[in-house]
Amino acid sequence: MRKLTIYALPIITLLAFIIIMNSGDYLKKPFSQHDNVPRQIVTLEKEIKQKDWQQASQEWEKLNSAWEKVMPRIQFSVEKDEINAIDVGLGRLKGYIVARDYSNALAQLSEIREHWENLNE
Repeated sequence: MRKLTIYALPIITLLAFIIIMNSGDYLKKPFSQHDNVPRQIVTLEKEIKQKDWQQASQEWEKLNSAWEKVMPRIQFSVEKDEINAIDVGLGRLKGYIVARDYSNALAQLSEIREHWENLNE
């Protein structure tokens, strides 16, 4: 019995870590409408293209809220640099929306989308 425990405990621990480290693709998928980051990106892009800056600001708040819900779930299974890049990108995007800078807002949103798609690579 003791020999089984000596071998089983490290194997189970390693398996748990492997599962956690490879769960990023599953955990970044939306579990509700309030954490659907890809949908919020598309909606925000539509508002920026229409140059409806007040609505874009509201959609940015929803995108940021969705990101804040997803980030804790994926923090152990993706690179910290990608998480930081999305955080910084969201901050810049908010500034571009406030400044009503059309081209930079779209460019920053595209960069955020790229980081989102590359989270678990």
